[in-house]
Amino acid sequence: MTLMSIRNTPRAATLDDAADLGRTLARAFADDPMMCWFFPDETTREEGLTRYFSTIFTRQYGRHGFCERTDLAASFWVAPEAQAKAVPDAETIAELTDILGDTAPLFREAVEAAAEHAPPEEHWYLAVVGADPAGQGQGHGAALLRSGLARADAAGLPVYLESSKESNLPFYEHFGFTVLGEAQLPGGGPTLWVMRRAPRA
Repeated sequence: MTLMSIRNTPRAATLDDAADLGRTLARAFADDPMMCWFFPDETTREEGLTRYFSTIFTRQYGRHGFCERTDLAASFWVAPEAQAKAVPDAETIAELTDILGDTAPLFREAVEAAAEHAPPEEHWYLAVVGADPAGQGQGHGAALLRSGLARADAAGLPVYLESSKESNLPFYEHFGFTVLGEAQLPGGGPTLWVMRRAPRA
């Protein structure tokens, strides 16, 4: 096994990883249209994103999701039986409101708008996957994606995700996702592409 394959082999993410994952995902999403919309100030964006991702991991996905990491990437998935729990509670909303500041109302509207496109069928949900730019092109994101998709396939269930970065669509399409539609976020926000992948035997 090469050093590269060791570094990009998925392993379970624990709550102790929160700070490290927050930094990794902050760098991964530094140019993401939706995250740039939520954190418009470039001088404080990385700090805000680090706190944001650490918080949603610690309070939501790390407790109720299936979360994995490599040395330079992370993914947060939610199985169907956990989706009712993996939503922000009042304390999480208060913490995110503090982190987001003036854009907190936009965030709430965006979450509500995205929820309208939630599929009625039982499914796995890919909430977050991202690789530090230092690790992009080295198979980190692909390894995490394959790992989660294998679990959904084993359950015979489709997978859904939303992406606000059009250039990422071919990456997901390579793994069998198709675009179901587009959602324009309220308040002049970016476009979200809703994608689905059918289960494979």
